[in-house]
Parts: sequence; C-alpha cells; structure tokens
Amino acid sequence: MKRRLPLAGGETARTACARGLLRTGVEEKTGELLPAAMLAERVSWCVELVSGMAGSLLAERWNAGDVDVIASGEDAGGRRLPSHAWMALRRLGWTVTVSDGVKVNDRIVRMAQEQAGRVLRSVKWRADLTSGVLVTWPAEPGKRTTQEWDAVRAGVPGGAHLPGSVIKARTRQIAAFAKVNGRMPAGVFEMEAAPKVARILLLSACDGQQATIERTDAPDRALLRMQLPTRPDPRSYRDWTWVACPIALPPTIPAGAVLHLPTLRIHNGRVRADLAYSHAVPKTRRAGHTIVLGVDWGLNTLLSAGAVRLHSDGRIATLGAGGMFRAAGVLAKQHRLRRLSEDLNAKAGRYQQLIRRHSGHPLAARHAVLTGEIRAVSARRLNLNQALARSAARWAVDQALAAGATVIYVEDLRSMEARGMGRSINTRLSQQIRGQIVDRMRHTAAEAGIAVITVPARNTSRHCPQCLTPLRHSKAPDRPTAPGWKWALCPSCGYQSDRDTGAWKRIAARGLTHQAKTVTDRTDATMVIRSVVDILEARAVVTPAADQTRRERSKTGPTRRRTARPAPRRRRAPSPARLTGPAGQRPEGHAHTDRQRLPRAAHRHQGATTISTPTPELCPGESPSGHRPRGAALGAGFHLHTHATSPRWEISWPDTTSSMGSLN
Repeated sequence: MKRRLPLAGGETARTACARGLLRTGVEEKTGELLPAAMLAERVSWCVELVSGMAGSLLAERWNAGDVDVIASGEDAGGRRLPSHAWMALRRLGWTVTVSDGVKVNDRIVRMAQEQAGRVLRSVKWRADLTSGVLVTWPAEPGKRTTQEWDAVRAGVPGGAHLPGSVIKARTRQIAAFAKVNGRMPAGVFEMEAAPKVARILLLSACDGQQATIERTDAPDRALLRMQLPTRPDPRSYRDWTWVACPIALPPTIPAGAVLHLPTLRIHNGRVRADLAYSHAVPKTRRAGHTIVLGVDWGLNTLLSAGAVRLHSDGRIATLGAGGMFRAAGVLAKQHRLRRLSEDLNAKAGRYQQLIRRHSGHPLAARHAVLTGEIRAVSARRLNLNQALARSAARWAVDQALAAGATVIYVEDLRSMEARGMGRSINTRLSQQIRGQIVDRMRHTAAEAGIAVITVPARNTSRHCPQCLTPLRHSKAPDRPTAPGWKWALCPSCGYQSDRDTGAWKRIAARGLTHQAKTVTDRTDATMVIRSVVDILEARAVVTPAADQTRRERSKTGPTRRRTARPAPRRRRAPSPARLTGPAGQRPEGHAHTDRQRLPRAAHRHQGATTISTPTPELCPGESPSGHRPRGAALGAGFHLHTHATSPRWEISWPDTTSSMGSLN
C-alpha cells in the first residue's frame, strides 16, 4: 500500500485516529487460531518487555543535562538530530538494556526508545518553566506585583502569551516543595520523579520486519500482521512468531484514507488498537473570511453561537438569531460525581494515615475497596466529559456548516480564573471542559476545511455589539432593576438581548475585523488572535437588520371589535381529562396528547438510575427532596439532558399584538 497521500490543489492531509478492536488472531506458521484472551496475553508479554526497557532508559536519563541535549536538536558534532525520537537516541548513543537471557529484535528496542524519547523531549518545557519561576521568585508567592509578573514572563520561553494560571500552578508546586523540605528545589527533576511508562506498543516506530497493515478486499476490513512472543521471556528468535489479526474499520475512516500502523494497548483483558489514518481535506485559511461563526461560553448554557456576514462595504450583519447548546443536566451529574470523588478521596486519605501508623491495620481492606471506587468514579467522569466534548464540538461545527461559515471564532479563556463568586461556583467554573471542546472542535472542523481561531475574551460580554457602549445587566427583561447577569440592555442605542447572544456577536465581529492579526502558534500549530487593536475594535460593530427593528405600535384608529370566544385563542376547547400515561394534559402542552410512549432515547436499555438524585449521605447540605432531572425518572441518560437549538437563518418576527386590541 502506498503511504503517501495524493493531494490536489487546495487540499491538505489530515491525520486522525479511530478506535479498533483485535478480536482474534491467526498464527501464520502453524495456522492456530488465537482467541481474544490468548491474543491479549501475548500482546501483554510484548508490552511488558517494551515498558521495562523504556522505564530503565527514563530512569537513567532523567536529569537536566540529558534533557537539554535531546531538546537542543543537535548532537555533539553539531549535526541536526532526526525527528524520530528513537533515531535521535541512537545518534546520541543512548542504548537500551535488555534483561539477561531475553532475546528481542531491533524493532522492539525501537519502540522502547521512541516511547522514552518522546517523554524526555516533552519534559523540556516544564523544566524551562520551573527554572524561570525559580529565578524570578517573588517576595509573596501568592501575590505577584506587576513588575514581578513582567519578570517571570520574560524569564519563561513564550511567557508573553502563557496563561497566568499555568505560572500560578507551578508557583504553588514549588511553594509546597519548599514547605515540606525547608528549601527551594534545584529544578523540576527534583520535584518530579521519572514518570511511569505507558503500557502501549508504538508500532509506528517499526517497519515491515515487525508489523504491517493492509486493507483487504472488503472496504471496511484491514489485516494487521505483527511478531509476538510465544512466552513472557523469549530466549531466541524462534520464540517470536507472526500473527495475523483482522480488524473491522470504523465507518469514520474514509475508503480512500491511508492507514498507518496503530498503537496497541490492553484494556479490560482485550486488545484495543488506536488506528491512525490520513485523508485529504480542504485547506483552512487564516484570513479572507466573509461568513463566520462566533461561539461564546456559559455556565449552564454551555455554548451560544451564531453567524455573521461581512459585506463589501465593511458592514457586519447577523445571519439569524443563533442557537444555544444547553447541558445543565449533564453538568449537574458531572458536579455530583465530582463531589462524590472528593468525599471518597478524603476518606481514603484518612484511611491511609491510620494504616501508616499501625501495620496490619484492619482498614487496609476497606482502603483497597475505596481505591477501586475512586478509579470507577474517575472513569465515569472521564467518559462523561469526553461524550459532552464530542457532542458540543459536533454541534458547533454543524452550526458553521449550516450557515456556510469558513471559520469559527472562539473566545480564549485559558487565563480565566474563577474567584469571588463563592466556593461552589468557583469550582464549577474551574472544572469546565472548554479545552477538550476546543480541541474536538478543531479536529472536527478540519474535516470540512473550517478554521478554528481563538480571540481575546476582553469585554465581549460587557460592551454592546452595536455601539460598543458598556451594557447594563439585569436578571430578566421584565425585571430591569433586579440585579443579575442574564439580560443585557444598552443605555445608548436601546439594544437588549440575552447576555450570551450579545457575546457571540462581539466575538464574531472582533474576529472579522482582526483577520490580518491571525497568527499560527509554532508549538501546536493552532491559529490565534493574541491582542486587540483599538482601531480595528472600533469597526467591530454589528449593524442591526432592518427586519429586526420593531415597528411603531401606537394606536392610529378605533379599536377593533373583538368577537366572543368560548376559550382563549390558544385553546378553543376545554382541556381534556388528565391522562394516565406520561403524555401532557393540555393540547398546548409540551408533550403530545396522542403519544403514550416515551421517546426512543428513553428505551435504550438503560435503568431508571442513569442519572441519580443526590442523597444527603453523598451530598451534605442538600435536602432529601432535591432536584431530580427528567432523565433520572425516564432512564434516558445523556441525550435527554443535552439540548441544542437549531439556527434560524431566516427571521420572521411574529406579530404578537395584532389581536390584543387597545390597551386602554
């Protein structure tokens, strides 16, 4: 198979990854069929060999000198080091030690060197950051002055655009080390031990002598061939045999994509394969956009998005009313799991203190049970965050595709710190998954050739999108004097809307006017607008559409005679008797009266405890009759707690006062 992807004009290669599963294998020499358990055992033997060699190499080279050498990109002779980590380590002469009597081929050593080299290269950034913070250590670590902030940013590579939260986190880590040891650390290698090696097989570091992957005659099938040991400690090359494993390709992999060697890992006794592939996608542009999508973040309304258009005369106008992605139920479950994890960790920490004081303590068994519960809760939180990130990113990209946008502008909240709003709200804000959503959004949007660019978040919710005047915020449109943040009203031009709606308009307009200031970050190749220019910001105003201006409703003639009706306009007949099923009672209710069955999402083999009600034991301070989401009773899980509004690109404002008559 050709590994080079043919590209046409205006296309670029996009590398993605999909999950696969090795269900069985065939030993080519004997024709023996290997079931899933035996295949996982043989893969685990190979994993143990690779992780053992990589761990010993990491422990040997975990110091500042060796890390500086491999991160410099040059060897002792001044020659440039290869991009592959295993080739760079061999150029430097860093070999891997193999256990006595164990025989492995050169490709197994390559995987160990590649894994260790990647870790050593990645730690260079943390080492430079720690050194910069140590050199410019402030008088009060918790309160840096403006001069001290400028000094630490100048001492850290790329510190000018580094989020302040990263520097503060490293400062707290150094302060904790100094409190325990009574002195400042020499560097990151004294504070952090050599990391544990991941139990994986990086087959991408090998060649055809160790592993190959090819498509079969079926478009959704592939065949992976690799050498695996027949015993945990192979003594000769005869203990290594070729095993052919068929793989069912996920439907997300295009038929013309080029397959790469996967990464194998053991999960719950099964062999999972991270299938990497490359396919052609349209190129993204940094500038030259006319239709864009602005995305704003919220607490309960996770995303608010809408499209705007840049006209030839420089006027910026909205395309529709936008939409919102609400995930209050999912976020509520996320916070319940967080509180549960905090309680379990606190109890496990107390058990650990008691066990240390007394050897053979009877609480050792309970501590082991708590450890397993903590791992289970952590896995649930991880899966929930990943599902929410995928769903939110897919929704945002769909909004851009529906509007015909070529770029998505997202406000950059990496430096946002939650403070001053109470312990509960601060924690909820700090544990949002905005970073995962943006990464998923970039990955998903690249398939359609849509760029994702971050813009500064300064004053996006504070100023009016039509005149840039500071807004007045209130609780609701009918309560303009009640203190709140949800509803925004402009005292200058009279603009009023939801706070998040005005924010995405400001973000989209700022991105359009600052297109020429878009740069590509060298570290991760992401597009970003780093600063706001006042001259360009003055032009980032949204012109209100003509059909959005409410016409004059003053009385100009006699009051129209109203006919007598037996019931209000929305209900021409009395409400029927209450039904016994889950359907609504009134004809104008949310649920249909003729539907006795629940939605299909509620019948996906899920129990009634999919989203549980908080109990006083797990959540102190909450009443027994606390909030119970609808999905908790129906058992519909994730999808009944995630709501997304579709875009309304053609606005037709309803005349809600035509039949009201005179107000006198």
